[in-house]
Amino acid sequence: MKWFVHFRPGDWLTLALGIWLTGWLASHSWPSSAAQKIIIRTSGQLFAEARLDKPQRIHVPGPLGESIVEIQAGRARVAVDPSPRQLCVKHGWLSRAGDAALCLPNQLSVEMVGAMRRFDSLNY
Repeated sequence: MKWFVHFRPGDWLTLALGIWLTGWLASHSWPSSAAQKIIIRTSGQLFAEARLDKPQRIHVPGPLGESIVEIQAGRARVAVDPSPRQLCVKHGWLSRAGDAALCLPNQLSVEMVGAMRRFDSLNY
């Protein structure tokens, strides 16, 4: 039950180094850059591309009704969506390259794009 009482100082050092190395590798292996623009797709087709440096609201039509994508201060979010469960609205603000929000019932996808892409493609 108290297995840790059998640890020796070298065991604790190895454990501490392993935890530190795992954290360091995770932070350097998955870099996340700031997003530079947003790509909005509806029904699998490109609807709009917009830069993130100017506040704006983009109205996107869909099968269930109109969704509104809000952009301000280098970030974006789906502010209004007619989907029943509101999952993409609850996702909140997107700010890093590779972040995405999908509103599947309304066939809407919002993807943040930066200098580096984290994913090869975005499909639904």
